[in-house]
Amino acid sequence: MSFSYEELAEIRHYIHQHPELSGQEYQTTAFLKERLEELGIHILESGLKTGLIAEIGSDQPVVALRADIDALPILEQTNLPYKSQNPGVMHACGHDFHQTSLLGAAALLKEKEDQLEGTVRLIFQPAEEISEGASDVLATGLLEDVQGIIGFHNIPQLKAGQLALNAGAMMAGVEKFKVTVTGVSSHAARPDLGVDTVTAVTTMVQNLQLLISRTVSPFETAVLSITHLDVGSTWNVLPKSGYFEGTIRSFNPSVQRELKEHFVSIVRHIAKSLEVDVAFEWGVTPPVTFNDEELTKVVWEASQDLAEVLPANPSTAGEDFAFYQERIPGVFAFIGSNGEPDAPDLHHDHMTIDDAAFEVSVPYYVENAQALLRYFKAKEV
Repeated sequence: MSFSYEELAEIRHYIHQHPELSGQEYQTTAFLKERLEELGIHILESGLKTGLIAEIGSDQPVVALRADIDALPILEQTNLPYKSQNPGVMHACGHDFHQTSLLGAAALLKEKEDQLEGTVRLIFQPAEEISEGASDVLATGLLEDVQGIIGFHNIPQLKAGQLALNAGAMMAGVEKFKVTVTGVSSHAARPDLGVDTVTAVTTMVQNLQLLISRTVSPFETAVLSITHLDVGSTWNVLPKSGYFEGTIRSFNPSVQRELKEHFVSIVRHIAKSLEVDVAFEWGVTPPVTFNDEELTKVVWEASQDLAEVLPANPSTAGEDFAFYQERIPGVFAFIGSNGEPDAPDLHHDHMTIDDAAFEVSVPYYVENAQALLRYFKAKEV
């Protein structure tokens, strides 16, 4: 049994109405499990709290298809008839579209199971938005024999019917930082009796703005954004402590490492000169999403009859698919999901999906899974 595109749209709309946050995708997992079992697809014992791993076919080689399933803590503002019924939670990144695409592909691959030249493993991954899900899936050990992995993300700026792809960097490596600064509190009338945390924080923030322009080659792309400061609570007291936080992003792993080193050096130098203490917190964040050159050629060629295939403009957003690519050669594509000039972007409370995009996303999984199986099978000879 396979699904029509109209049936897939209905499934997506149901999932869109019932979004769940990262790590809380219990109903979503149960729904997916039920549909896969109806298709006769074998679900593997993974030990995952939410999300699941299934497989179709047998023997080597093994390739994996991945879709993420979590939603965001956003109050939906669309007027869609299938808008979120869970207030404050929304599929504003299109993961409802991703998981439905993989479900549709699973049905088609199951029909072709006897012709598959190996095994296709299906990953319905939780917790992408907090960059934890891919690591949890890898920790199951169920990807140890996987030779190649495929994923995609919908892009509202591309039209349904378009697919964008490049070898190399597709999405940025991300660092999430929080710097806590501690001085000595005093009355604002006697700053000489304290150690001024406000001056220290603002001096650090100002000097860090030079980090990109004076340490990164003009031929590289990188960004540093300080997005939140919290220091002090009233007008006449020098506070004891404060903090600032933000993100560093680039497309080059070595640049990312150097930026982090320079960042720490600048902050520590200012802390020493102004006699404050500093503590760093680094969040769990993904490295660069980096497409394997040889496998990208395979996917590029196999996708020509599926869509208008375009060179991709890499995104400075992060994607935890990159954790898979650290261990497994992989390909990550962008698939058009709207294309209107004023289409709301990802993570927007008015973000919408054109269901016509299923006509690319489903065959993207199906045809490229088979193409990679043939590619790896030929390498065995």
